[in-house]
Amino acid sequence: MLDTLDAAAVRRWCADGLAALKRHQTEIDRLNVYPVPDGDTGTNMVLTLTSAQQALAMDLDTLPDREATPHGHALRLMARGALLGARGNSGVILSQILRGLADAAGAEPVVRGRVLASALRDATAAAYRAVARPVEGTLLSVVAAAATGAERADTDDLPAVAGAAAGEAAAALARTPEQLPALARAGVVDAGGRGLCLLLDALVEVVTGERPARSAPGPRAVPRPATAVRETGSDQYAYEVQFLLDADRESVDRMRGALDRLGDSLVIVGDGVAGVATWNVHVHVNDVGAAIEAGVVAGRPHRISVTRFAEQTAPPPDGRAAVVVARGAGIAELFRGEGATVVPGNPSTGELLDAIRASGAARVVVLPNDPNTEAVASAAAKEAHRLGVKVSVVPTRSPVQALAALAVRDPGRRFEDDVIAMAEAAGACRYAEVCHASREALTVAGRCKPGDVLALVEGEVHLIGVDLVETSVAMVDRMLGGGGELVTLIAGADAPDGLVDAVRVHVGRRWPFVEVQAYPGGQPHYPLLVGVE
Repeated sequence: MLDTLDAAAVRRWCADGLAALKRHQTEIDRLNVYPVPDGDTGTNMVLTLTSAQQALAMDLDTLPDREATPHGHALRLMARGALLGARGNSGVILSQILRGLADAAGAEPVVRGRVLASALRDATAAAYRAVARPVEGTLLSVVAAAATGAERADTDDLPAVAGAAAGEAAAALARTPEQLPALARAGVVDAGGRGLCLLLDALVEVVTGERPARSAPGPRAVPRPATAVRETGSDQYAYEVQFLLDADRESVDRMRGALDRLGDSLVIVGDGVAGVATWNVHVHVNDVGAAIEAGVVAGRPHRISVTRFAEQTAPPPDGRAAVVVARGAGIAELFRGEGATVVPGNPSTGELLDAIRASGAARVVVLPNDPNTEAVASAAAKEAHRLGVKVSVVPTRSPVQALAALAVRDPGRRFEDDVIAMAEAAGACRYAEVCHASREALTVAGRCKPGDVLALVEGEVHLIGVDLVETSVAMVDRMLGGGGELVTLIAGADAPDGLVDAVRVHVGRRWPFVEVQAYPGGQPHYPLLVGVE
């Protein structure tokens, strides 16, 4: 039983909440019917909180509050990660709920019951401000009810307040069909609200040590449409536009008015930093160019994504899946977050075949992530064909290539075209790794001795050094010398503290227009894996 919410508890809450969302991801996707079904709310919330957990795990920080309280710093990291990884309306609103909690609770020396209640009220206000036209019977109603329940508890007893908030949120979730006729007609509760209830229950479990005894809402089976349309908003607009924007608040307010006139489902949220901040912008429009132009006028838009709703066809009834070979708990978690089935490193043909069959899909793509596993994957694919499962092997040789391949998956494409796109994305991602030499050898870069640092690019030794950070930085410079817009860094189990941060800082100074993504991989033998796209 916890009296206060400290930094360790914040980290446990994020991890447990993400685990709960993943367990119920399919359930939440099936609840998503407002105003038309698209079945991605659970997925969007999982991806958003995955980004939050990655920010916490790496403590990657551009935040200016290093002198903040430990729990405040953890909450800010969690909120910042959620903002940068937010997907869809539900993810964007969730990021603002976390930001509201961080801004309020992080400023207090200790977080007890009344502070949590006040923070939930601030989180509610932040969530409502993020939505241009708030609708009751949604995630907004549920977070508002949580704040009300916490305030009514009127105590500094943290477990009591957390329990009251979660209980009132569950009651509000049950009332959502009364507020939205679309939910009532479908016989379901709000999908985003259900996800928030899982997060609040996870918080209760962290502070009390006991999981709340609460049964899941029983949704009526709802047939999925042939075309997935949108998470919220009317069907008058054909495109979803989303981007990150570096701008000041005054410019964003002017942009908000322009975008509101262009379309609907407008959500704009920021990270709370004074001056020029990072904002996540989401809107449904017909004029994509005008929406992006509004962002350019306001500041610097980046990570721009445009989705045409008519092309978001639902996956075929026989389904498709991805099976990925991974070494390291962190890498495995990344792939699971992308919806892939993960098989531990160095699998047998039988183990790969079991994973292919266990996916239940009729079309499967396999990503071996190791030249030595390609032959095993091909053998498993042949065996699967005899069982009526169509399997294609994309010859990825590093986890960074597999991440690039998974990022371009599109269930709206023909399976064969999707495999080609994944293979092209993997091939366009140059990969490298850093390790220590185990014995003396003659390489194309010269002779190495045991303990030397080796930088291998595309499987060949390019650099031999004595300092891990210096060699890693030199290797990244050499790779970026051939061009690149995105660098992916995956820290291994033996990566010393500061290695990834040092490379990230160097790239930011030497290559200011290159984006860097970093993750904890936990892979053995290689302190650092690098991908350049």
